[in-house]
Amino acid sequence: MRNPAPIIATLFLAALTLFLILRQPPKRVVPPLEKPPLPSVFSVLGGIPDWTQLNAFQHTITRADFETHLRDIFTTDATWQEFITIQDDSAEILTSSDLNEAPFILHFAQPEKTLPTPRHWQTSANLPARPAGKPLTNLHIAIDPGHIGGEWAKIEGRWFQIGDTKPVTEGDMTLLVAKILKPQLEEMGAKVSLIRTTPEPITPFRPENLVELAANDDSLTDAVSIRLFTEKLFYRTAEIRARAELVNQTIKPDLVLCLHFNADAWGDPANPTLVPNNHFHVLLNGGYTSEEIRLPDQRFEMLKKLLQRTHEEELIVGKTVAETFAEISGLPPFIYHSAGTNFRAIPDSPYLYARNLLANRLYDCPVIFMEPYVMNSVPDYNRIQAGDYLGLRKIDEKFLPSIFQEYANALAQGLSQHYGNQP
Repeated sequence: MRNPAPIIATLFLAALTLFLILRQPPKRVVPPLEKPPLPSVFSVLGGIPDWTQLNAFQHTITRADFETHLRDIFTTDATWQEFITIQDDSAEILTSSDLNEAPFILHFAQPEKTLPTPRHWQTSANLPARPAGKPLTNLHIAIDPGHIGGEWAKIEGRWFQIGDTKPVTEGDMTLLVAKILKPQLEEMGAKVSLIRTTPEPITPFRPENLVELAANDDSLTDAVSIRLFTEKLFYRTAEIRARAELVNQTIKPDLVLCLHFNADAWGDPANPTLVPNNHFHVLLNGGYTSEEIRLPDQRFEMLKKLLQRTHEEELIVGKTVAETFAEISGLPPFIYHSAGTNFRAIPDSPYLYARNLLANRLYDCPVIFMEPYVMNSVPDYNRIQAGDYLGLRKIDEKFLPSIFQEYANALAQGLSQHYGNQP
């Protein structure tokens, strides 16, 4: 007869193990982030760059063009020289803060042997022939109605109200303009995609999904600061990154129109300050600050924009759009009064500036970032309160079109003017 002791011991150990497992408290379930939090050397929710993507741009840009764009458009000071060393025939680019990691080498083109720039979007110059009256034929435009509307407007801080009047909510206003603009562009032959069609956000994340990231910031010591931090991450970072993924992976347009309304500081949203003046400007990608250059992911994204030559397309489209928009709207140019710390003024165009914004950096094509009107200026506020309408109405002793119709019409005419003049 076999000794039962080993069998009994084995069964006892198994039962004990099961008992200990069952006694463990249940783990708290936290909705997973799409990407794990990265070290602070990267942008929040940013990805680790794949520097091999830049190999597609070998021998596509001369040293002179590369250095000029880098110095005069894409940066605001000389910090880039800490990370990019330009030699006669190549640039040596640091890919991380680890100095032991091999740099990326970008080989310059010789002027007489410059390879074509690889890109999925079409430039104005290489659009196929277009029939008369259809200047946007063969052009795919994505319209990005800036911000979020509805119940989310207050969280974003793009909401204010005077007394019992209709609240001013930028996200709803930009969506209205987008829906007016879309058929106008389609009538001119464009294929048009709206990045959002409702007031709802694109990102599946909500502020409560982002609380764990607050643990990385020692300055967040109370519930209010944590709430504000996670809300900002939600609408300013997670939302824009979700839109970028949609643009780059699904829509893949030739041009993105980011629609916004500008505003001056208004103080208490329930008792806002109205200002007397309004203005207008258009933002192109560029003007990376020293802090942004030091982040490997933003350095990579800047170089990708530079090497795709998006600035050259944004410049020629933006210049015509701005001039046409200003002529129709009568808006004066906005003037940045800071000492050039986070922007580059564009020569010969008072309406154009280069700035590094998350949307115009991440969208993998040229971006025209519109900032017309001032929501809390006396003239624009009164027009916003009048709502949308056709024809003219008397507002402040002037017969004016709906501000939303004017926005869409002026932008459509600017695009028609630009592409209609291309051979």
